[in-house]
Amino acid sequence: MPERHLVDVAVRKTPKSGLSTSGDSVDVVERPRGGLSVVAADGQGSGEPAKRVSNLVVARATSLLAEGARDGAVARAVHDNLYALRGGKIVCTLVILSVDLYTGTFVISRNGNAGALFFDGENITTLDERVPPIGVHHFTKPAILECPIRPGTRAAIFTDGVIHAGRKRGQQLGVAPLADHLREEDSRASVLADAMFSSALAAAGGTSIDDMSLAVVTLQPREVAMGEAAVRSIDIAFPY
Repeated sequence: MPERHLVDVAVRKTPKSGLSTSGDSVDVVERPRGGLSVVAADGQGSGEPAKRVSNLVVARATSLLAEGARDGAVARAVHDNLYALRGGKIVCTLVILSVDLYTGTFVISRNGNAGALFFDGENITTLDERVPPIGVHHFTKPAILECPIRPGTRAAIFTDGVIHAGRKRGQQLGVAPLADHLREEDSRASVLADAMFSSALAAAGGTSIDDMSLAVVTLQPREVAMGEAAVRSIDIAFPY
């Protein structure tokens, strides 16, 4: 049987405890030359005001990506747009995780204190260096990691609410436990995302002190029968 590969995506998010609306926004968009991008933004503050900012940022970013703009250019353009609209008075974190089939690469673009992990099947690269957020300084550019697509590749992005989970209890989660989960034998994105998110909630004592969002993308082989249709699927579930 011929071998195809499956790009598997899972997103998990929850608002700050006591609020019904998360200040984080996450969306997935198909790239016009093949592949997809996951875009996550963390607006300043929490609740509805933060949501309006993060929604604006994610909507602008996904629109540009869908039009074929490159990730780094998208991050710069979204920053310029937010800076112009809000006069440098609104802070927002932006992270874009892409599987770009045209270039054959994974691309991670970061602005702000959002974290990211990249696993090439052997080694994990942690992306947590300080990078200016968008919306504040006039000249702002993202930090970018670009690596070849290979079977077994996995990547995760997460807002600071995940990394800082448990900080007020003196049990801050940090990045290391998330990296351990990314190495797990089961490569399904949903399994990895659930494990990471469960660790964050456990560190926080079951109550989130901040908006928490994460996304996991994996690339794995998938055997298919000759002539079998290449079916794409999206499953979404959210409480209301």
